Amino acid sequence: MSRSLAGEKIVIATHNRGKLAEFRQLLAPHGIAVTSAGELGLPEPEETETTFRGNAEIKALSALKGSGLVAIADDSGLSVEALGGAPGVYTADWAGPGRDWLLAMTKVNDLLTEKGALTPDQCRAAFLCTLCVAWPDGEIRFYEGRSPGHLTWPPRGVMGHGYDPVFVPEGASLTFGEMAADQKNAVSHRSRALAALMADLF
Repeated sequence: MSRSLAGEKIVIATHNRGKLAEFRQLLAPHGIAVTSAGELGLPEPEETETTFRGNAEIKALSALKGSGLVAIADDSGLSVEALGGAPGVYTADWAGPGRDWLLAMTKVNDLLTEKGALTPDQCRAAFLCTLCVAWPDGEIRFYEGRSPGHLTWPPRGVMGHGYDPVFVPEGASLTFGEMAADQKNAVSHRSRALAALMADLF
């Protein structure tokens, strides 16, 4: 079935202001009106699935139910090769209930150090993103994006959120945390997933 998001008002299923700002910047050129679950005062659903796709669907359906609007949700995380893909779907959990991202970044670095993974090649990682779009008529679609790179220590930069200050995308010298928003959005996992969405729905 042919679909288009042109002219729609969309709810982004997030309470994270940094993530919402990224979506707003990426969607602005397409004239889409954007609000968020946080701005609407909607509850944050419990993420009980063990895959990015499963959790993205939970969040999209919750925002759709609470708002009646077409909902876009993402679930994303950091996958570190030397840690067997961890933290992966549990990326946010590593920051604890207080979302202490320095704690999370330190935990990753400590585990890599224990394994003797010190060089960029030994610290290869990728940010992964799955987007879920849910319509009021029950249709659901998924889109995926990947940004490969490596980890560095100590953290560098104050932009972005999450593990951005320790992640250097492939072909770059700056961390996501050091990049301006437009630089990061040109290569981020979320922008690549959104590009796939745009190619399908515009």
